[in-house]
This record gives sequence, C-alpha cells and structure tokens, in this order.
Amino acid sequence: MRAMVISGGGSKGAFAGGVAQYLMEEMSYDYDLFIGTSTGSLLISHLAMRKIEKIKEVYTSVNQDSIFSNCPFVIQKKYGVESIAINHWNVFKNFYNGSKTFGESHNLLKLIKNTLTPEEFQTLQDGPTDVVVTASNLSLNQVEYKSINEYTYEEFCEWIWISCNYTPFMSLVQKNGCDYADGGLGTMVPIEEAIKRGATEVDAIILQTETTLFNRMPSKNAFSLLTTMFAFMLDRIETQNITIGKYVAAHHGAIINFYYTPTVLTTNSLIFNKEKMTAWWASGHNFAKYKNVELNQIQPGVK
Repeated sequence: MRAMVISGGGSKGAFAGGVAQYLMEEMSYDYDLFIGTSTGSLLISHLAMRKIEKIKEVYTSVNQDSIFSNCPFVIQKKYGVESIAINHWNVFKNFYNGSKTFGESHNLLKLIKNTLTPEEFQTLQDGPTDVVVTASNLSLNQVEYKSINEYTYEEFCEWIWISCNYTPFMSLVQKNGCDYADGGLGTMVPIEEAIKRGATEVDAIILQTETTLFNRMPSKNAFSLLTTMFAFMLDRIETQNITIGKYVAAHHGAIINFYYTPTVLTTNSLIFNKEKMTAWWASGHNFAKYKNVELNQIQPGVK
C-alpha cells in the first residue's frame, strides 16, 4: 500500500504540487492513501483524482484576497524583500466584531467549495483511494484525522478549510463544541498516521530544507515576531514528526521516500505570489526528476 504525505507550508505547497505531478505522471505511481496537513490538505483531493493541471492552475493563482475575508496584515516590499506589517484597521474591526483572531479566512472556504465540486467529492468517496486531512482540536488537546469516507461534502470541505486555518492570523472554527485550528499545530508531517493506516511505502513531501540553511532577519514588528515564533515552533514539530515517522516505519518495515525542498523558498509562507509559486511548482517537478534519476543511477531499475 503506497501513500503520499504532504506537509504544511503555506505558499510553499506549490513545490509539493510539482513533486506530486512528477511522481504520478512520470513515475506512474498509484496511491492508495493521500494525507495532507494545512496547505497539503488543499492539494490532495485533486491529486487523488489525478486532476493535476486543474489544481495547479487554482493553487498557483491564489492570493491574499482568495484566502482572507478580513486580512490582518499588509505586504511591504523593500529592497526586493517582502515582509508583513499589521493592518491595524482590519485587526481592530475583527476584534470589534467579537472575533478571537486577528483575521478571518472565510474566502478560503468558498474557494475550496468552488474548486472541489459535489460530483468530484462523490467520485472520490466511491473510489478506492482514501483522502485524509489533519486538524488540531485545541479544546481536547489532540490531533484528529478526517477521512473523506466519513463525512458529507459540506463537512469535508470544512475540514479541509480547518486544516489550513493558521491561527491566530486566520479563522478559529468551532465544531461539536470544540475549537479547531491548523493541523500543523499538532502534526506537520503525518507519516506515522499513514503507516498506522496500512501504508508500506510513503512518499513524504516536506516543505522545508533537510538542514537549516538560514538565519531569519530580525523582527520588525509584532506580526513579524509572531510569524517567526510560529515558524520556529512548526519547524520543531516537523522535526519531531519525521523522527517519529522514521521510528514507526522501521518498526513496521515500511519505506519512506523523503522529498525536501533543496533551497529555502521563502521565509514567510503567508505571502502568496503567482510568479513565485508557478516557479516553485516547476522547481518541485524538476527536483523530483533529479532525485529519481539519481536513485536509478545508484540502484538501476528502482523507481
């Protein structure tokens, strides 16, 4: 049983799309299970249907307006470097309306429903491939995995949305009396869950470099500090997930094929830029090609 796991990583998810495209179209891999966290959750439904060009067009065209119904920051560009600063008016407006977060991301839910149709959802439910997204239950202090086979169309679209809600910048969602947020707050790379569900070989796409290649620039404002702190915590969670995944794989005799980003794509994955994301998609495709050609040179005949 083969599984594809895609980690969280905001706009860097475009790289994952390119890797997945190469593995599915050029290597002709068939997957029994797709598991995604955060941005990975946005990709996996269409990958499972092999509608790769469709999700590529949608994903690389996403911008702040596609995601935020109330965006809590503004993008500043100085000396060619993009950074974020607080949009004081939008944040004040959100708090005045009783929100618990700086911004709201209801536009993303609309985009998910416009992209994944009820007919496509039914096709996936009727098919043999399982599609699973990750969500963090803050009330019960646990990570939950939501399979497409367990929910209605409306419910599953909402779980995809919840998996991507990078609080406190995006919406906090209440369901069944519990507060839910981004799956990455609990599990960035759900390799362990893939193996628990029966995977014997896992292609894990990690939207981070294998080793630390940079020191972040000093924080310029409160939002910059918050994003830096969250990035630090998520990096630690990711490292822990990978370590646990390797241990579980060794225990169950499973194989993990890792696809890390070869370079630092961005230091702020909340900034969505069509030109850069299109280039990252191509970069992911080329990197997967290079990695598999190199593997075949070492072990002829191995895919």
